[in-house]
Amino acid sequence: MFKASDLGQRLNDDLSEPYDKSKSHRNALSFSIYSLRKWELFKACMSRELLLLKRNSFVYVFKTVQLVITAFIAMTIFLRTQTTVDLNSANYFLGALYYTLVRLMTNGVAELSLTITRLPVVYKQRSFYLYPAWAYSIPASILKIPFSLVDSILWTALTYYVIGYSPEVGRFFSQFLLLFALHLASTSMCRFIASIFQTMVTASTCGALILMTLFLFGGFIIPKTSLPPWLSWGFWLSPMTYAQIGIALNEFLAPRWQKEISKGNTTIGREVLTSHGLNFESYFYWISLGALLGFTILFDAGFVLALTYLPAPKMSRAIISKKSISQIQEKNGSRSSTQLDNRSTLGTFSKATEETKSSGMLVLPFEPLTIAFKDVQYFVDMPLEMRKKGFNQKRLQLLRDITGAFRPGILTALMGVSGAGKTTLMDVLSGRKTGGIIEGDIRIGGYPKIQSTFARISGYCEQNDIHSPQITVKESVTYSAWLRLPPEIDPETKARFVEEVIETIELDDIKDFLVGIPGQSGLSTEQRKRLTIAVELVSNPSIIFMDEPTSGLDARAAAIVMRAVKNVVATGRTTVCTIHQPSIDVFENFDELILMKIGGQIIYSGMLGHRSSKLIEYFEGISGVPKIKNNYNPATWMLEFTSASVEAEIGLDFAKIYKESPLYRDTIELVQQLSEPQPGSSDLQFPSRFPQSGWVQFIACLWKQHLSYWRSPEYNLARFVFVIAAALVFGAVFWQKGKEIKTEQDLFNILGSMYSAVIFLGLNNCSSVLPYVETERTVLYREKFAGMYSSKAYTFAQMAIEIPYVLLETVFYVAITYPTIGYQWSIYKLFWYFYATFCTLLYFVYLGMLIVSLSTNVEVASILATAVYTILNLFSGFLMPGPKIPKWWVWCYWICPTSWSLNGLLTSQYGDMNTEILIFGELKTISSFIKDYYGFQHDRLGLVAFVLIAYPVIYASLFAYCIGKVNFQSR
Repeated sequence: MFKASDLGQRLNDDLSEPYDKSKSHRNALSFSIYSLRKWELFKACMSRELLLLKRNSFVYVFKTVQLVITAFIAMTIFLRTQTTVDLNSANYFLGALYYTLVRLMTNGVAELSLTITRLPVVYKQRSFYLYPAWAYSIPASILKIPFSLVDSILWTALTYYVIGYSPEVGRFFSQFLLLFALHLASTSMCRFIASIFQTMVTASTCGALILMTLFLFGGFIIPKTSLPPWLSWGFWLSPMTYAQIGIALNEFLAPRWQKEISKGNTTIGREVLTSHGLNFESYFYWISLGALLGFTILFDAGFVLALTYLPAPKMSRAIISKKSISQIQEKNGSRSSTQLDNRSTLGTFSKATEETKSSGMLVLPFEPLTIAFKDVQYFVDMPLEMRKKGFNQKRLQLLRDITGAFRPGILTALMGVSGAGKTTLMDVLSGRKTGGIIEGDIRIGGYPKIQSTFARISGYCEQNDIHSPQITVKESVTYSAWLRLPPEIDPETKARFVEEVIETIELDDIKDFLVGIPGQSGLSTEQRKRLTIAVELVSNPSIIFMDEPTSGLDARAAAIVMRAVKNVVATGRTTVCTIHQPSIDVFENFDELILMKIGGQIIYSGMLGHRSSKLIEYFEGISGVPKIKNNYNPATWMLEFTSASVEAEIGLDFAKIYKESPLYRDTIELVQQLSEPQPGSSDLQFPSRFPQSGWVQFIACLWKQHLSYWRSPEYNLARFVFVIAAALVFGAVFWQKGKEIKTEQDLFNILGSMYSAVIFLGLNNCSSVLPYVETERTVLYREKFAGMYSSKAYTFAQMAIEIPYVLLETVFYVAITYPTIGYQWSIYKLFWYFYATFCTLLYFVYLGMLIVSLSTNVEVASILATAVYTILNLFSGFLMPGPKIPKWWVWCYWICPTSWSLNGLLTSQYGDMNTEILIFGELKTISSFIKDYYGFQHDRLGLVAFVLIAYPVIYASLFAYCIGKVNFQSR
């Protein structure tokens, strides 16, 4: 019909005529996908990276400070090695050199987590064609070079002469150059790994496996001559190999090591290099330096290519619980998840509304309560930035003389321009503030507010919508009901109430969807908002606070959320929302309004009226206020003229005008009326702090943790794969070495396998648990504020759920390595091997949890964990045996858990063997050598067993204490 009309025919005629391109502006077409030239793109990205580097300077300073502290520890441990120059002392020098390489190599590992956190932004901006991948990656690499330079020179300057390496200045600078190149290669490699694996847990797990392999083939843990011939190629593929060759040649080809030994026509230095498979000519130092720089360039090029060609992680917007897939498919045929959501949000509304209207309340009864507050003030310490600008007051007042009331069945909006204090007021009234000074009178149902009891009858819907990602919608609501409803309510009633809440908030058809991670998987933003409301509503509160429930939503999604909010209000609950620039449709849903201005003062408190008539009438009655235009949004209108700039321009003080108005007098009268208890009422009283007993809290938390762990293959499957892969590598590299104990080097090789397993398996367990616990910690903050459980119940559940997974890891590792390495078949020795491995993996997991509880975020936790790893490495007894550690540090050796792990593993396998072997050219029994050299005694295995199980208990207890006491979420 349109095409046949005159308008359609004219349009067709116009489009059929060829366009005269000569009339086009020369800039009308673009022949480049980027808006700037390459050099300008490079400069822009360089400037941005430099700015981010400055703003994130704490992380890099923290890394450098840790390096300096570790250098002081290392140089005072290896201090004694400067006294003699012989074959025995050479082992300690090699240990010191190896630790130097480990510390510089692992100092770059923090780059992995820092890169992972940047990738989502890079992928988004790449998709918008803001810049090519090289424009980001090259500046990111160049700006890290000064940090590598500083870290390398600091370590060399602090440790070189104190440890007692060869005193020639040229060799000092040669070691510095090698460490600088190694640090560059390490940071480049970690950036490359992050760009390949893209997620924190996967990158950490695969990165740890790669690091373990590089260290294992590096030439120190097991010499090249002891490697199986078919694995010797791995020696040449490891950057650690070239660092080990270069630093060993630099030291042991020095003049002081050129003394001839009594047996053979060779020098001490050459004998040391030969025995460790590092006997190369001096020019190989420069080959090693060039190889490390080549690795740096190779990894940086791989970083650019990965960012250019690898797709960003897929964004899954709907994940469904597997056990309900068949039911949903049968019910809805082939409809997509989007269609399901539309039917849920649009189709069930009428039914939910009808049921709400007919019943008036949900299944469970509750007591409607009022909130009355008078002359509320809120102060915080004056920020340092404001003091620098001349503000001399000690305190900054954010709320001033706030008086008002909230009533049941009335939806109240808290509004104001940005910085007016609306969220601050809600946090003060709900008791969510963690700092500052609150003054004034707040009453609940006429009685003074007591926060411990108020948390039991109130709900708080946070703006950020924090939920456990691997739990379904229904499970989230059920979990909240389990912990927050009184124990007197039977399970059947609770289940009916959960279903009623899900239907009221219109979540019925997405109840089996996993929540997922915001922006990556699971529910949409609007669905998360409704889930947040449902989780609070299912606690059957009398009062509900909602912080900006429509922020970040489009008009349709905001209308759906507000419809759910109206359903809640219809049940007769006291409901308060902060709202920021709502649409006219959203704004008309509210019954009352408290409007605030900058400075924390109220300028309007009262009913809105039909189509905001009372609000408009009040403000239009003030001289100087512009009249509202036809069909204009009243919310936008009032926010425009109540801003600080407009208020100053028209010369009005709206707070003063309000206090002189009849509205204020009506509010005072209402507050006085609601501040008196109703006849026959009583103050809120509960027999205990939490609705459920400690045991029920623990079982509920354990139930949720079990579901989360079972649905987290990225975490659990990754570490199982790591353990199996590591066990296979150990089995291949140390194939049947346990049966070939003929010299001290054979025993060193076996201890090297145990040392590698303890450090790297433990490192992976500790690193992989960091992001998982950090994610759940944010959920803990919300649930603990809501009074769902004590922090002890959460921590005990978090620790208990790890035990079966660690047990399974141990089974995999022992089943592979025990026969392949060739340990003696004995039930006693097998049990000890299993027991020591299990305790080691368990205390590393709990150590990771403890580190998270002491860190502000996962980036800081990763850096702190890296420093802890190097300390556990240094005092493990492998690089420097316990009896040789200086007495001022030996206490650290005795409290280091890895030293007890190596003690238990080595002593249980070889501490009772009296077979004579060649030890530094002399015959000696294995047991006596272990006792004399390492200080390990077989008759003390009982003590070792006790200490090994004590470490998980200690770390778990510290985690439970810190997670309960330390709160990094300040409000």
